[in-house]
Amino acid sequence: MSTRVLLTTCSFQDTPGPHHELLASQGYEVVRERGPLSEARMLELAGDFDAFLCGDDAITRAVLDKCGPRLKVISKYGIGLDKIDLAATKEKNIPVMFTPGVNHTTVAEHTFCLLLALVKNLIPSVDATRKGEWLRLTGHELWAKKIGVIGLGRIGQEVIIRAKAFDMEVHGYGNFWPEEFCQQHGVIRHDSIDSIFATCDIISPHTKLAADTKHLINAERLALLPEGAVIVNTGRGELADAAAILAALDSGKLAGYATDVMEQEPPAADDPMLRHPKVLVTAHVGSRTYESVPRQAMKALNNLVNFLNGSGPVFCANGIVPSAE
Repeated sequence: MSTRVLLTTCSFQDTPGPHHELLASQGYEVVRERGPLSEARMLELAGDFDAFLCGDDAITRAVLDKCGPRLKVISKYGIGLDKIDLAATKEKNIPVMFTPGVNHTTVAEHTFCLLLALVKNLIPSVDATRKGEWLRLTGHELWAKKIGVIGLGRIGQEVIIRAKAFDMEVHGYGNFWPEEFCQQHGVIRHDSIDSIFATCDIISPHTKLAADTKHLINAERLALLPEGAVIVNTGRGELADAAAILAALDSGKLAGYATDVMEQEPPAADDPMLRHPKVLVTAHVGSRTYESVPRQAMKALNNLVNFLNGSGPVFCANGIVPSAE
């Protein structure tokens, strides 16, 4: 019986690169779906696969129960694991692979793409000139602004490097504190998220999603922001309470919100975030470039191939097998 692989990540499927040839060369039976898949759809598919090569699909305990012993490995295209029930994978001895260290630069670039578009009024300016209008809006500089970076992993550090290039004052908060890096780049350390919100003109969250970080951007913290503050979210949609964001925008407490991630993806067509004049939304494309996708796809695929072949390095997130990192 051939090895059956469920492939759901759209970036992997849509972007050219050597990962397509590597996958084709393995002789797997590949079933392609357009993710992220809901729990209901995963339950329909579960049980007939040896491996998942997935994005942000709902891999819940119920899905894993239905998979049975046939499922040998889950290879996540990406680093965010909040859609996978990791506790259940450990109980069932299913390794979960991930792809650290491949998309941090492009996500950091997208963070500044959104930030500059927001503070420079790029979208309304371009919309106006495309209609033949000459609309001269006044924006803001980044120079000397205080940016608060929450989470100082790879992406957070790349955001800091770019912030220093704009000569911004960088403030940071995180359970992980890379001391040498922070000293080198002059990062001002805060002992709480509240302190970051009360101090900074720009908030940029890059922490993982967990029970204690869901809705870390909430009404109470938004009330702490200085006048004219903006938020750029290229982390997870669930880090922000959307209702609180909209209320702060409408009241004038928050000057703008730019995000690459939503709590529900894709969002409903009538989601008020999509049409709010002070909001910029991109469709979770921060890591989707012609350069980063092949890197990430090859790492995810090599994780899967090497594990199934029983040789070669793998990057395992849940400790079932030794990890190269």
